[in-house]
Formats: sequence, structure tokens, C-alpha cells
Amino acid sequence: MSANTPEDLQRIYHARFEKTAAYRRKVWSVLLPDFFQQYVDPAGTVLDLGAGYGEFINQVKCGKKYAMDLNPGTKAALDPSVTFLQQDCSARWQLEDDSLDVVFTSNFFEHLPNKDALGRTLDEVRRCLKPGGKLIALGPNIKYLPGKYWEFWDHHVALTENSMKEALVTRGFDVPLCEGRFLPYTMVDAPEYPVVFLRIYLKLKIAWRLFGKQFLVIAINPQ
Repeated sequence: MSANTPEDLQRIYHARFEKTAAYRRKVWSVLLPDFFQQYVDPAGTVLDLGAGYGEFINQVKCGKKYAMDLNPGTKAALDPSVTFLQQDCSARWQLEDDSLDVVFTSNFFEHLPNKDALGRTLDEVRRCLKPGGKLIALGPNIKYLPGKYWEFWDHHVALTENSMKEALVTRGFDVPLCEGRFLPYTMVDAPEYPVVFLRIYLKLKIAWRLFGKQFLVIAINPQ
């Protein structure tokens, strides 16, 4: 479910992200091997939820890849190895029960129209994850972004790491990692720093406490 039509989403994200496409790919070429890949089995099945332009799913090392997004422009950005699911994420997913090892999502949940849609989406995440499968969720933390959170007009759901954790626990997940401050907020209209700085940043948790504006929550399906 989205507050915008697929055509609106295509226009919005083309205008917002076209200028930074190459830089975002560079950023993810560091984030994956230096941090996120440790949570992904190279033989596993991964879904990128709200995949955008595929920066994560195109580069992650895994056995089978899915990308879900309502934006029709996503498909053209995906590697041929990725199966594209263009659908409402709060409706039943076009996947079998217990078919995924990891669901990854970055800066997506805030774009859903309301918490009811988020809850239905989390139910689908749990249905499709294998026992022991992981949800890795990264997103802007309203706790550290008063005002700035709403400068993107398609932000609708305000979340902190603790509200995200509570939503997951009430849906039956275990939450072994709940980090309120992880990455800086956004690459939109921001300086394009050399990615070597990101490698250093990821290793210095004290820097997360100073500059982190996004939460990182990892949840496990225990069923």
C-alpha cells in the first residue's frame, strides 16, 4: 500500500535520486562487505523490501534474490539475477510460506501510509521468513530528526528504534539487535564524502553516537 500511485512514485524518486545514483552504488559497495553481508548467508534467499534502484540487492552475495517495490522504475535498475515483485507490500506477497532467509529494508517503512499498513507488511515478512530467518530494518529515527523527518513529503509513519522493536515483538519476532543511532540521515542534497570515510565510520561506534540519525533493528522469526 502507498499513499502515491506507481506513476507518482516513479516521478518522485527519479527527481530525488537521479543525481546521486552513482554515489549511492559506491556507498553500498562499502556498506555490504563491511557490515551487512555478515548477516546474509551467501547461499540464502533474500528479499529487498522497498528496493528502490537496487543498490543493496544487486550487490549482496546470496543464492536467490527478490526485490519488491511499487515503483515500476525499479525493474530497469535491477540485475538480471533479481526477480522483481511489483506489488503492494501490505497485501499477500507472491511468495510461499517459509521461503526467505533474509528480508532487508532500508528507508522504506516511513513511506507506508499508516501503521496498519506497516503491521500487515510485518505479518507478511514473518509468514515468508523461514524459522530463524532475519528481518534487517534500517530507517530514519524521528527521535533524532525533529522537523527534518517531515521535509520529504512522502514520509507518513514516524518511527524510533523502540517503536519498531515493539511492533516486531507484537508480531511474534525476537529482536536481538536494536540500535537507535547507526548511519547519518540522508544522501539527498548532502556532500558526497569519499567512501573511505564510511569504512572508518562503520568501525567507530563512538561516531555513530555523534552522527547516527537512522536506527538499525534486526529481528528473528522464531517459529
